[in-house]
Amino acid sequence: MPIIRVEKFLVTYSLSLLVSLLALLLLPHPATAASKAAKPNILIIFTDDVGIDQLDTFGYGGLAATLTGQAQTTAGNAAATPNIDAIADAGIRFRNTWAMPTCTVARSVLYTGRYPFRTSVLAAIGPEDLANSMTSPFEMTLPKILKKAGYTSGIFGKYHVGLQKNNPYKYKMMRSLGWDYFAGWYDETGDPTTIDKSAGGVGADGQYPLGYVPGSNNGGSDSGACYTKGTIRNCKILSAPYGDKNPPGRQCLISGGIFVPGQGSCTGPIPPLNFDTINAHYVSPWGIDNGRVVTRFPLTAPDSRQFRNVQATDAAIKWIRRQQSSSKPWMATLAYPVVHTPLQPPPIDMLPPTSLDANGLDVTQNSLAYYILANQMIQAMDVDIGRLLVETGLAKRKTDGSIAYQPEATNTLVVYVNDNGSFGSNTRLPFDPQRAKGTVYQTGVWAPLIVAGPMVNQPNRSVDAMINIADVYQLAGEVAGVDVHKAASPRTVDAQSMLPYLKQPNQLSIRKTNFTQIGLNRMINDTIQAPCQFANSCSHVLLSKEVCEDNLGVWFGVDAEGTYPSSPTQSVPNPPEIPQGGFQYCCQVQNWLVSEGQPAASVIPQNAWAIRNDEGYKLIRNSWKDYQPTNPDATQDGCVDVTTEELYQVNEAIPVPMLDRNGTQLDHSVAGSTNNQIYSSLKTELDDLLSSHEDCPGDGNGDGFVNRKDIEDYKRMVKVSKGKSSWYDLDRNGLTDEVDLQTIRSNLGKACVQ
Repeated sequence: MPIIRVEKFLVTYSLSLLVSLLALLLLPHPATAASKAAKPNILIIFTDDVGIDQLDTFGYGGLAATLTGQAQTTAGNAAATPNIDAIADAGIRFRNTWAMPTCTVARSVLYTGRYPFRTSVLAAIGPEDLANSMTSPFEMTLPKILKKAGYTSGIFGKYHVGLQKNNPYKYKMMRSLGWDYFAGWYDETGDPTTIDKSAGGVGADGQYPLGYVPGSNNGGSDSGACYTKGTIRNCKILSAPYGDKNPPGRQCLISGGIFVPGQGSCTGPIPPLNFDTINAHYVSPWGIDNGRVVTRFPLTAPDSRQFRNVQATDAAIKWIRRQQSSSKPWMATLAYPVVHTPLQPPPIDMLPPTSLDANGLDVTQNSLAYYILANQMIQAMDVDIGRLLVETGLAKRKTDGSIAYQPEATNTLVVYVNDNGSFGSNTRLPFDPQRAKGTVYQTGVWAPLIVAGPMVNQPNRSVDAMINIADVYQLAGEVAGVDVHKAASPRTVDAQSMLPYLKQPNQLSIRKTNFTQIGLNRMINDTIQAPCQFANSCSHVLLSKEVCEDNLGVWFGVDAEGTYPSSPTQSVPNPPEIPQGGFQYCCQVQNWLVSEGQPAASVIPQNAWAIRNDEGYKLIRNSWKDYQPTNPDATQDGCVDVTTEELYQVNEAIPVPMLDRNGTQLDHSVAGSTNNQIYSSLKTELDDLLSSHEDCPGDGNGDGFVNRKDIEDYKRMVKVSKGKSSWYDLDRNGLTDEVDLQTIRSNLGKACVQ
């Protein structure tokens, strides 16, 4: 009997052990083995200028706009994005999402859950904008909300909700907004800045339009020396066959170096090289704030000489892996700079072998170059997204190189979202390149949004209900178990629920209206961004002379110079000299152009608002200073303050949606007509929404009250800003001083709607 018992015990034990081993084998990847009871991690992938028209997974991604009436070509097709597609197939495509017209505004709305008119973040931030136009540290930002629920947060890549010149917190600004960790670029403009067309000083300025020396078939060289740190010890001779898609100049740039064409030896004197010049997506001012100390790397350092997408992805992977060894939930925001101009070819190993040769492209000479370069940059970004998922254990790599993404085996919510619509020069048909990024028209604000995660029921479906980019703020709170409206009180949160769409495939539309806005940011004494003139329009959205010219515009700021036009996309006989000192308003530029015998073109609205209902009716209100010399109200420059309201009907039909194009306005002038009733209803909705926030002199922290706390916060801002720009610079003169304190004191006790 004892022997029988022992054998029975051994059999039972062996079975038990086998079951235990099987259970261990069936556990999720260690990176995703958190208990289902644990709060989900949150990964936000934030892209730049990749409108919904760019992605085939949404049913669009069509022909390049410059190929209208021509045969479709490979160059005109949408970029291949198998990894983004895999997220969409495993999640939900939100096909009716509005972002904001520009990047800063959209980011601020997502991070605060509040519309622009509440935060005064109205446009893309430029180097001269005051702190008043940056996301305030007094806002209850998403990382602050999640910190209350035990989350650790990191943000990687582009931030662009503040700039160090006029932000009191300088290089610690992301820490001041609640993030525990930041690794990204401290750009002066917040975006990738100009291409170094001298390729590190080895050519004349403008000689190399892509920022590196191409092969000899494109006016460059097939051999030479690559210096990675400006010393002989860090020199390597590179060569490639004639016509190779990866010429040595490109190889050298990808490795962080400067290529000297034709140099056959590393033993001679080192030629004069410029390692201190920014080069768009390849040489950028990288920095890290780990919550204790800020480390800024000079442009000469290897950390600042990497392709932006790869660098941001590497940083995010490294940080996420560290968090996965902890029991705390985390939120990571990976903010790519793609496909923000200026465009450059990505590393060749991130592209398929069949990709077009981009080395000889020049966007100033060939409009199709925009689409080719943008496609390749989007493809490269997609490669990095796949790598991000695989290297953090959220997906696995198949033998064919594709990814197997099964969000139900993870404990991570993944959100893929873009900040605005596509840039006009890269807009895809049937979308409207004349009403793209920077406007509140559909092409300017209609953004892709994908959500995947273990909480999604019946994945690989689309939701056509209206979503605002603000709603991502509430979604993150919902999965973390936080009531964001209560947590942000007394501030009004404009975000609405998204979680029901994830859980209930038949969920009816929650939003009754959607809203978007763009305006002018606040500079010293309420001056505005200088005009940038394009072939057909003039805008105040461009941030600087360099950014204007990178986008093929003509700059008319105080530092304007040369002849009109400087842009090679326009053909003007006997171009006139641009007036010294430039102009303040686009209408003044138009007046000058007419006086010089040039066409006046049009002015892109300086302020614009849009609201739509669930039936697809959309009201747009535009406001700007227009050139109307015959108007009796015109100034001596022919400038007139103009406000217009336009009614449209839009939809999300595939493959040709109904858009708010010029000439498709609905007549709403007949009293009592259906269109007039719809117009009146939307106008009331818009007016009521805008009046739900009031100006509150003295309320620098934006909590809706002017009280002793404002005095305390004012004193803190004086100390942090050293008396310069801050959110308590209430008269917007660039100083936080006694005049501002007096404004607070004279309004003590005031309560406002926020």
